[in-house]
Order: sequence, then C-alpha cells, then structure tokens
Amino acid sequence: MHKKRTFLGKVRRGILFICLFFVGLLIIGVIYLAAVALEYPPKVKDESSLQWQRSEPSPGFYTLKDSWFRKSKSGLYEMYVEGEPFERGVINGKLSKELVVRQEDHFNEQINRMVPSKFYLHFLKYFIGWFNRDLEKNVPEEYKEEIYGISTSASDQYQYIGSNYQRILNYHAAHDIGHALQSMALVGCTSFGTWGSQSEDSTMIIGRNFDFYVGDKFAEDKIVAFFNPSTGYKFMTVTWGGFIGAVSGMNEKGLTVTINAAKSNIPTGSATPVSLVAREILQYAKNIDEALAIAKSRKMFVSESFLIGSAADNKAIIIEKTPDTLDVYDPHKNEIICTNHFQSDGLGKSKENIQQLNESASPYRYQRLMQLLDSNGKNTVQKTVNILRDRKGLNGADIGMGNEKAINQLIAHHSIVFEPQKLIVWVSTSPWQLGQFVAYDLNKVFALKGMKTDHEIIDSNLTVAPDSFLLTQQYKDFVTFRKFKQRIADGDTVDTDSLIASNPQFYHAYVLAGDYSFKHDLYKKALAYYNIGLTKTIATKREEDHIKKQIVRCNKIINP
Repeated sequence: MHKKRTFLGKVRRGILFICLFFVGLLIIGVIYLAAVALEYPPKVKDESSLQWQRSEPSPGFYTLKDSWFRKSKSGLYEMYVEGEPFERGVINGKLSKELVVRQEDHFNEQINRMVPSKFYLHFLKYFIGWFNRDLEKNVPEEYKEEIYGISTSASDQYQYIGSNYQRILNYHAAHDIGHALQSMALVGCTSFGTWGSQSEDSTMIIGRNFDFYVGDKFAEDKIVAFFNPSTGYKFMTVTWGGFIGAVSGMNEKGLTVTINAAKSNIPTGSATPVSLVAREILQYAKNIDEALAIAKSRKMFVSESFLIGSAADNKAIIIEKTPDTLDVYDPHKNEIICTNHFQSDGLGKSKENIQQLNESASPYRYQRLMQLLDSNGKNTVQKTVNILRDRKGLNGADIGMGNEKAINQLIAHHSIVFEPQKLIVWVSTSPWQLGQFVAYDLNKVFALKGMKTDHEIIDSNLTVAPDSFLLTQQYKDFVTFRKFKQRIADGDTVDTDSLIASNPQFYHAYVLAGDYSFKHDLYKKALAYYNIGLTKTIATKREEDHIKKQIVRCNKIINP
C-alpha cells in the first residue's frame, strides 16, 4: 500500500510538474506578446518620404535626392545618406534594399545552422523577446525613427518572428546577445592606437579587427556608409544592410569609436544596445569629454570597452562600461591596446574580469600585440595593417591558422585603420583583412554630397596592397580546413587525417577530428587526437576542459 501511495504521489507530482511547465510556457508567450509583439513603430510627423523612389542613373548606381549608393571595384558597397531621422532610414532602406533583405536572410540562415533544433529556435525567439522586452524604451527616439524608416524596406518573409520594425530594432542588439551567449563565440576583437613619439609622423593611427562572426555570407556585403544627419556631426561607419549602429567609425571632427566586448554576467533584460551608444558618440561628440558624457548617460546590459581616439585631444582612451558602472583607462603614454578585458584600476579587478583574464584568449592576444608594437619601432599605417594581419602566437610561434589567440583569427567582418588628424580611413577588403585596404578621405567624400554619376571615391594613391599570404599553399590549406569544418557541421563523411593535415598546428583541428571519431565510436582514434590537441596552444579554458573531459570518457570506454 505504501509503495502504491508513493507511486501515485510521484505520478501526481509529475502531472503537476508538466502542468507548471506548460503554464510557464504560456506565461512566457503572453509576456513575449505583451512586451515585444505589441510594440508599434514610433509616430512620425511626416511620412511623405515613403513615396520617394530611387533612381538608377547607371547599372548598380542608385540615387535618391542627394543621397547615393554604389558598389566599388574593391568589392565594398558605398553609401551616402543625409536628412532627418525618418528620412535617413527610408532613404537608407530604399537605396540598399537588396542588402537589407539579403543580410536578414544570411543572419537567419546562420542562426538556423547554429541552432538546428526547431524547438530551441522557438525557445530562443521567446528568450530574445523577453531579453529585449525594454529595448524600445532605451533607444533614443531619433534612432527609433531611423530604424523604422529602414524597416519599411525589409522583407515580409520573417513576419512570424515579428513585424519588420520589431525585427530590425532587435537586430541592433545582436552584438549584445551574441556577447551575452558567449559560448556561441560570436565576439572577440582587437584594437590599438599610437600617437606622438610612437607614430612615425607623430600623428594618431588607430587600427582594429572586428571579429564578429555570423557566417561567411554575413560579411560579404559590407557597406562603407557616410552619414550627414540633420543634427550632430557627419561621420562614417563600416556597416551592413539594415543596421544604423556603429561598431567602427570616425566623424568629421576626427573622433573615432571602436567597440570590444568584455566579460559579462548573463543579463536579465535589455537596455541601450552597445552599437547605438557608439553611434551616438560618433554623431554628437567632438572630443573625449563629450564622448564620456554620452557613455555615462546610457545604461547598457552587457560590458564593453569603447576605444575613443580624438584628434582634438591628440590621444586615445578606453571607456570601460558595465551595466552598473563606468571607468576610464588612460595609459598616460603614446600608445593604447584593447582586446577583450578591462584594464582600469576599478573594473580591472572585478571578479568577471579576473575570470576573463584566466579563461579567455584576451590576455594572450594583448601580449602578442604588445610584442609587435615593441619590435616594430615607430608606427605607420602599413605597420598597423601588418599587425592586424598577424596570424602568429607569442614570439612568432605557429599556433595554427584561425586560433582565437592570434590577432588575425581569419574570421573578421572587417578591419579598419584611422588617421584622425588627417580624416583618412582605410577599410579592408575580402577575404577578412587579407585583401587590399582602400582609403577614403572624409573631407573629399563629404564634399561630393549629391553624386550624380557613378565613379570611384577611394584615394587609390593610398591603397595598401593585399597580404602575400593569399598566394601561399598555407592559405589554400586553410581554405581546405574550413571546408572540412563545414562538412562536419553538415553531417558529411570526412577523412580526419586529411583534416589534420590541412591545419596541423591548430588545436581545434584535433578537437574536430576527435569529436568526429568519438561520434562514430572510434574511441582509440579519438583519444589519440585529443591527446595531441592538448599539447597545442588552446585558446580558452572552456575548450581545454572539453578536451580533458573527452579524454576521460574515451579512457573509460576503452578500459572499462
């Protein structure tokens, strides 16, 4: 009788748990609908710009009023946009409509690759809905109007996710969400600057790799965008279709902004996306003090470093900001380095930052950058590009191609170099930062304004040549390695020894081969791969722990 009661009790508890689970799902759904799906676009006084149509004076060259859009021979798209907030968005969307649609296709395709389960995709949708429940309240009205304008050119294919406005608004928090879900390895950037005695001509030079990876296709259609807003300063950014935020940019006053993710706790809700804080700084700050005031005025939901270069101040600093506090790192010398950890006296000692230093690739990359700056002598634009392309480990060690501990991880969305006092910017061309770096003189570009005929706007005399690595067998091997990696992700059959041969010094090649062998019950082979992988330069503690765990599992199966 006692056993029967116990059994019935377990059944009742099981039924209760199931009921609570579904009630919980229902509550999440209701919250999602109430907090996200029922958000409406901002009210705009004048929507007449929706009736405007772009013109195509020549194939692939579009104009609308005095704004324009074209594709350079370099492979980069270029766009100039001016006007009031809503007008800017509408013009941006109409000029680059194909890229707005294609970029969302690429983004969703990669998310489906990363999260192949339909159940988890639906869960992720609700998670993001809950996570971003206060997003609209924390975005300035100006940027909501601009985003709304772009969203009128978005595809209707993804209405099941949300309205066009909701989706485009939410995509502006993609950097933050990828940052929060760090196991997805979306974010890991490097930036640095020199000036005064550390630069050959004493002027400021700032370089950065934006290693935000959401699939190869996501980086195919980069836009070098030049904005002339109705309020604030003119500025440029490297961006993509449908995105008005800034991750790398410089304004007409010679103020630059680049962002680097730092260690964060999992946030409980959204605030102002990092990219929109960076955009506001670019648009409204002419010096470090004004940039700092803007950063202080916005609440963020992840931790981030903003490397601010200022022609007016002839120096660069790092604004380190968390959801709760803000600190400033000033090296008090003529160079500055930023990877993915904090350096200020206050935030540098935080528990999260200590964990980042102990478990991530950030301090290793920082040390390698320091080595290169110390050995290179006075810095130049060419030397800056060479550093951004560096694939080696400490002391020039071969740590495999694609290692997160390298400055050049061979995943960069873009790489960029600024000379703030000269208002010149160099932008990398594909693949990654290996193609040529083309130069734009902002004084000349903004003077163009209403370009009526299609022509190149880069300053060809300043172009930096492609990396000779592109001509090597090693580069071909890396391309082969990436194909092997994709085939494994697609569930295809691969020859693991050929996989290793394509990138023999890269620990992750052995992890891939080991995981593949383990999955196919080849435990002795998997164990051999894992043991070799453990001898290589491993990027993060999480990955090292995975290898060690798999070695234990293999040994238990082989020697039960």
